[in-house]
Amino acid sequence: MSATASTDGLILPSQMSTAAKVFAFATMCVGMFIALLDIQIVSASLRDIGGGLSAGTDETVWVQTSYLIAEIIMIPLSGWLSRVMSTRWLFAASAAGFTVASLLCGAAWNIQSMIAFRALQGFLGGSMIPLVFTTAFAFFAGPQRVIAAATVGAIASLAPTLGPTIGGWITDHFSWHWLFFINLVPGLFVTFAVPAFVRIDKPDWSLLRNADYLGIALMALFLGSLEYTLEEGPRWDWLGDPVIATTAWLAGISGVLFVWRSLSYAHPVVDLRALKDRNFTLGCFFSFMTGVGIFATIYLTPVFLGRVRGFSALDIGLAVFSTGVFQIMSIPFYSYLANRVDLRWLMMFGLGCFAFSMWQFSPITHDWGGLELMLPQAFRGMGQQFAVAPAVTLTLGALSPVQLRLASGLFNVMRNLGGAIGIALCATILNDRTNLHFYRLAEHLNSSNEAMNAALAGSGSNFGAWLGDSASASTAALRQLWGLTYREALTMTFGDTYIVIMVGFIATTLMVPLLKKVAPPKAPSADAH
Repeated sequence: MSATASTDGLILPSQMSTAAKVFAFATMCVGMFIALLDIQIVSASLRDIGGGLSAGTDETVWVQTSYLIAEIIMIPLSGWLSRVMSTRWLFAASAAGFTVASLLCGAAWNIQSMIAFRALQGFLGGSMIPLVFTTAFAFFAGPQRVIAAATVGAIASLAPTLGPTIGGWITDHFSWHWLFFINLVPGLFVTFAVPAFVRIDKPDWSLLRNADYLGIALMALFLGSLEYTLEEGPRWDWLGDPVIATTAWLAGISGVLFVWRSLSYAHPVVDLRALKDRNFTLGCFFSFMTGVGIFATIYLTPVFLGRVRGFSALDIGLAVFSTGVFQIMSIPFYSYLANRVDLRWLMMFGLGCFAFSMWQFSPITHDWGGLELMLPQAFRGMGQQFAVAPAVTLTLGALSPVQLRLASGLFNVMRNLGGAIGIALCATILNDRTNLHFYRLAEHLNSSNEAMNAALAGSGSNFGAWLGDSASASTAALRQLWGLTYREALTMTFGDTYIVIMVGFIATTLMVPLLKKVAPPKAPSADAH
């Protein structure tokens, strides 16, 4: 792993052996993986966490929401902070802080402390995600860069996908505390390994003098308010709730002011001027849409299996596991084709697989389980690999090193925003369309429906023999009928939701030819940082 150090203590990528670069890059990928994994690792175990901390559903959901809000604020700050602190020390500090916050989450004594520690965990871990993207382009060129982009793209979509599976297994075999304690060993490894092997730039503390602190405050207010609005809006009737209405207005006003500040200030914290590049603008949109596809489907499938099928956390994890398996199987095929085929065609294939997967999900019925979900999830897994990885190269590959640092945070935050908006859209559709389907089904459940009358009579007889009271038996039979009707209405709504996502991906697929082809440089420049 040796490399020749320059006089100022740096080890430039051009001075590192391939083995050294691969090891350093893999070490950073470990940090990125655990930061992304923790977004969804609690999703299948919120009930257990709430039970362990004596918290209700409304409070427990903040275990996930607080992490997302804090992370989405930190991600776009990472480019500027890496210039201030250097890549090695920002990444090491993030990994150390994330590890300590994970320990505190596992030791949380009530729901309030858990929410606070999860926010801290998300904020401290958020910078590790975009730093891996920028370092991949600094370390590698040509075919190696394509493989690195494929790896980063795989982690970006695979880690959240595996979250419910790993979380469900841990909770079922150990306890919810170990959802956080598993971060300790990899977190400590990254904390000490990155400073030793990633020395590609040096800190520039003078940037603190001209920093856009007003822009940072406006961005934090904008992203935090927007994330809160999207997370809580579906549960509280959107603008019908005064708190949601307030945060929506705050997001809108601070968002406009943040854009104005970023375009007018000489040293913005996020380089919105990169949006002048057509590939970058379109790439941010594609990142947004892949976020919708990844996070919305991660949300929908566990909710279906939990509410309709009554699966446990482990059963849910096992049922969705096939997505990750097929994505991993797709990595070598993508890596082979990416050096031989126009990345735009591969991206169209990936987005098309996403759309086809949603179409296969749409005829879902109440008895679907892991076997029935396997084929749709197989296409989703392939779609994730073939859509995310080329988006990374096509969007970031043509930017200069300085632009890359400031713009990669925006590219990554768009994926998280896509996930937040996608989940909010899905939750809203589930709330509204379930009621519509229920009322339509209920219209046919009247005294003239002979099948219903026969079913009620049979259920009434069974309940009567058990309860010994005809009135109670009739009530129980009606309640059973209501439950069956609601189950079918909810299942039909899941099908509607998948169709909506499918339409979005069809439109996105048709936009890919607007991208310009990107030819990666043959070698990274010595002054890349």
